[in-house]
Amino acid sequence: MKRVDVTYVLLFDELGENVLMVKNQGKKGSYYTLPGGAVEPGETLEEAAIREAKEETGLDVEIGDVFSVCEAFVEERGHHAVFFTFRGKITGGEITISMPEEIEEVTWMNVQDAEEYIHITGNTKGLIKRSESAPYLLRKRSDITT
Repeated sequence: MKRVDVTYVLLFDELGENVLMVKNQGKKGSYYTLPGGAVEPGETLEEAAIREAKEETGLDVEIGDVFSVCEAFVEERGHHAVFFTFRGKITGGEITISMPEEIEEVTWMNVQDAEEYIHITGNTKGLIKRSESAPYLLRKRSDITT
C-alpha cells in the first residue's frame, strides 16, 4: 500500500461558534470536509495545510498546534492514509472557490453540524471546542542524530 499524508485545517469564525467547511465533489457524490488535501513531495505538513487552505477557500491561514492525527486504510485506492488536522487562524484573503471542479461550496457550519463530518475515531462530540492540542514540531534534518 502506498502511504499518503493528508493535512486539514480547523478554522473558527471570529466568535468561535462556526467552523469553515468545504463541500467536495467526489466520484460517489458531494461531501463536506475541513479545508485540506494531500501533502506534495518535498512539502512539510505545515506548508501543505497552508497551501491547501488557500487553494480550497481563498483564505490565508496560520497553522497552530495539532488537533488530531488519525489513519485509515483505503483499500479501493491502495492507500494507507495518515490525516493530520491542525488548528489554524485566518490571517487574510477572501472566501473564493478557485477550483469549482473540486469544491462546490465553502461555508461556515455550526460546531455541532461540523462534528458530523469531521471523521475522528471514538466519541468526538464536543472535541472541536476543547482547547487541548499537541504542538507541531518540524525537526531540521541537521538536528536528527542516528
